[in-house]
Amino acid sequence: MTAANTELPIFARNAINLASPRLGAEAIYATDDFFADKSRLLADAEPKFDPEKYDANGKYMDGWESRRRRHGGHDFCIVRLGARGNIKGIDIDTSYFTGNFPPSASLEACDGEPNEKTAWIEILKTVRLGPSAHHFQEIVSDRPWTHLRLNIYPDGGVARLRVYGEPIPSWDSKDRKTIHELSLANNGGRIVAYNNAHYGSVWTLLTKGRGINMGDGWETRRRREPGHDWIIVKLGAAGIVERVEVDTCHYKGNYPDRCSLQAANVSSVTEAERWPQLMGEQTLQADHIHSFSGEMLAKLGPVNHVRLNIFPDGGVSRLRIFGRLA
Repeated sequence: MTAANTELPIFARNAINLASPRLGAEAIYATDDFFADKSRLLADAEPKFDPEKYDANGKYMDGWESRRRRHGGHDFCIVRLGARGNIKGIDIDTSYFTGNFPPSASLEACDGEPNEKTAWIEILKTVRLGPSAHHFQEIVSDRPWTHLRLNIYPDGGVARLRVYGEPIPSWDSKDRKTIHELSLANNGGRIVAYNNAHYGSVWTLLTKGRGINMGDGWETRRRREPGHDWIIVKLGAAGIVERVEVDTCHYKGNYPDRCSLQAANVSSVTEAERWPQLMGEQTLQADHIHSFSGEMLAKLGPVNHVRLNIFPDGGVSRLRIFGRLA
């Protein structure tokens, strides 16, 4: 039995998954993970099921699963988010857990490294769960968090926990003369608009490291009409751009032929096509890190948005905007 296809709620569309290992998120403690290791709860890949796969403890399940409780209480798992941030909503996914899913769950949070004295704050009251299904829940909270505690009642298995939100970086203590990666998701960079994102996971364009495969980045469909594709990034902080990297890792037969950049310091992206040119068209290569700096970049002063244009279409694994804080 597979989880039903469910349309993503507004809070989850193009949002950053703060619980993604790509950002550095980690399941740091579980009361019990006898049947399925807690680390699988946060895996970026969609859960899978192999009816023939077993391990030393029983049926192999792609998620976190505790043993059957016999003496009261409930199980929980503590997650360190990849970035401190505001949480807009979550998905408790019980895909493939049919006779072993928890009947209900709740969510608590804290801001700072937890210990035995931590006062956990409930951000999601107990909700009912069902077998092999996505359970999207909007979170109403006006403060950032660093850790979550997923409580399941009383025991059972959860395939994935997705936490949709916005990183809230602290720039106050940062050296304004140092070069920072202003576009990095952990630093508050985020995708705010694009004309097409048919393939891949668009938000991973702003994550650390190189792409793990061709699905780990932004890729558009094949363009059959005139024009070109584009994507707009809001930087984590306004800055003066010093260097740009466009990485086409894993894109070999489908990388863009060329790219250009526009940038501006604006509150709205409604007239992005008219923004000043940060960099003219540059030829790209397959599976390659392209670095642009110096005279290749126009001196526009402080900017807080960057528009990447690709000609005519294709895939980009990572976009990195480096600069000094304005």
